[in-house]
Amino acid sequence: MTVARSAQQRRSPRRTAEHVAKTQRKIRYDWNDVVYFLEVARQRSLVRAAAKLKVDHTTVSRRIRELERSLNSTLFKRSKSGFSLTEIGMRLLQYAEGMESQANAIVEAIGTDTADAGGAVRIAAMEGIGSFYLTPCIVDFNKIYPSIQIELITDTRLLDLSRREADIFVSFFRPHGKRLSIKKVGEFRISLYASNRYFEGRSEPRTQKELEDHAFIDFIEDHIYSKENRWLSDVLRPPHTIFRSTSLVAQSIAVSAGQGIAMLPTYVASGRSELRPVMPELFTTRDIWLSVHEDLLHIARIKAVITFLEERIEADRTFLNSVKNRPGRRRP
Repeated sequence: MTVARSAQQRRSPRRTAEHVAKTQRKIRYDWNDVVYFLEVARQRSLVRAAAKLKVDHTTVSRRIRELERSLNSTLFKRSKSGFSLTEIGMRLLQYAEGMESQANAIVEAIGTDTADAGGAVRIAAMEGIGSFYLTPCIVDFNKIYPSIQIELITDTRLLDLSRREADIFVSFFRPHGKRLSIKKVGEFRISLYASNRYFEGRSEPRTQKELEDHAFIDFIEDHIYSKENRWLSDVLRPPHTIFRSTSLVAQSIAVSAGQGIAMLPTYVASGRSELRPVMPELFTTRDIWLSVHEDLLHIARIKAVITFLEERIEADRTFLNSVKNRPGRRRP
């Protein structure tokens, strides 16, 4: 018995290939338009994307329209609050980021991939550890690798390594993200500190009950994006907070000026002769996590920075977990 074949079954391999080729030829787009698409998706604003790409915002708008016309799809929802991806735009984003990653890999592959070849490495970290601990580390790193330029981002918001907002992320928590290499590299101690000026005319507390009578300095609660930044509440819920700031630098300046008592990491208090520990038996600790996107692990300059930071943090283990005990002590 003979069964009639469907049109698809009757189609020869050659005709099938021709059909696919004709379909693919219908969609033509400029890869450079995808670069503009990626930046608008990340910045959610034509103006910010234009600043990042160093072009006029009208150019960005035109390139997005051209890409949407080429793909015959709407990629963004426009509103007063900015640009947000449509469902099709979100699907495209996954492939566009893969294309970007491979394009970057080509550049790295054909170049001289040694740390001595130089280049830029962008590190993201919270302001406190970035300013007080990582910056001195970077100075020492550049003595070994003067051709590698370090860019340090100290920001309160979470950065996305998968979107290349930074190459390396130093955090107090284990971040989440696709294809990230994440490693716990150490921990540090956070203790109560006050200045000698603060205790002029005040008695130093010896018990938690006495401690509650003092003025405290802390972070702004509704601007804390991670529970790992809630330090003071680990040891005390003070009835009187006289000053709050999102900036650990600002907090440390306020402590030095005698405004109150604050929880400070050793790497902040160390080297400040005007500060002294208060009830050192009350302390908390935080982990240090180092994260990098898997696509960057093979790049020599990235590996050089990661190795240096891992070794430095390990060498500073005792220092990071100690209480400041004498003026001017930086590290062992």
